[in-house]
This record gives sequence, C-alpha cells and structure tokens, in this order.
Amino acid sequence: MNEEKNLYTVSIYTEDNVGLLNRISAIFQRRHINIESLSSSVSEIEGVSRFTLLVFITEEQMRKILGQIEKQVEVIKAYYHTDEQTIYQESCLFKVKSDLLFEERQIQNIIKDSNARIVTVNREFFVIEKSGRRHEVDLLYRELKPFGIMQFVRSGRIAVTKEKMNITDLLAQFAQA
Repeated sequence: MNEEKNLYTVSIYTEDNVGLLNRISAIFQRRHINIESLSSSVSEIEGVSRFTLLVFITEEQMRKILGQIEKQVEVIKAYYHTDEQTIYQESCLFKVKSDLLFEERQIQNIIKDSNARIVTVNREFFVIEKSGRRHEVDLLYRELKPFGIMQFVRSGRIAVTKEKMNITDLLAQFAQA
C-alpha cells in the first residue's frame, strides 16, 4: 500500500534536558526524513519544554516515529496534527538597503500589502518583520528578492491545536509530582 505523504506538525512536551534534541533529530535522520522546521520554547507548565517540528511524511511513518520519540525518557508526551487541526504561524525578518525604502515606492506598497511591519530603519538598512503562514512569507520573499535582500531569517512553525488537548492536565500532574 502506497500511503500519501502529508505535512504534520509534531508537538513534543519534554523535561528540559541537554542532548534530547539530538536524540529526537536522530530518530528522523535514521529514516532519512527531513525536518522542515523546528522551534523550541517553554510550555504552559513551568519546567516543561515544547518542541514543534514540521515534517512531510506518511501517517504510518508518523505513528512509528511518535512511538520512538515517546520512548525517550525525558519525553512526557508527543502529538501530531495536520494543518487543518492547528492554528499556526511563522515569523521572519528581512534586512534591505535603506535607500530603497525612500527611492522605491513599490517596496512601501509591498510592505503595506503584505501586512508586514518595519522594525528598524537606519542609514544603511531597514528591517521588515512578517508573521503569517508559510506561503505568505514565501510570497513576501519573492516580492522583495528583486530589490536585493541583504539578510533573511525565518522561524520554525509555532502552532496550537484547534481542539482541546489533554496535555495541560497531564502536565499539571507532572508538575505536581
């Protein structure tokens, strides 16, 4: 059976331990699966971290990998969701030469039309920040590229689920233990 690949957002709740990210990424590496994006942050419970990964794989592969991830001692719980089950964003910063901001009216229109914002301006450069869906960030990149992007950086996906997750109750129990 040839199962279709999908984009999955993986949320991994963990104790805050050194080396865990290495072991989690090795699980994907052994299967030759690329991690499209990765972000790490604190979670809603003190002392518990959350990794959010974006991967393009089959659901069968996803289930097997989740089992491997949850075998890691420091992992409290791991979940995967489709785009339809989550509310998600990415953020990015563009650094562009300052003279373009004043000489190219088109750049001002691009910034306005994309709902981006200017974070800072000085004599040499200005910085634009954009948060949104991946395709929105990609579109802004394509529109700014002809003007010469000096630097570009993009965050990993951050996401919350549309449905209630029982992880909050589980984490509260973990925090009390």
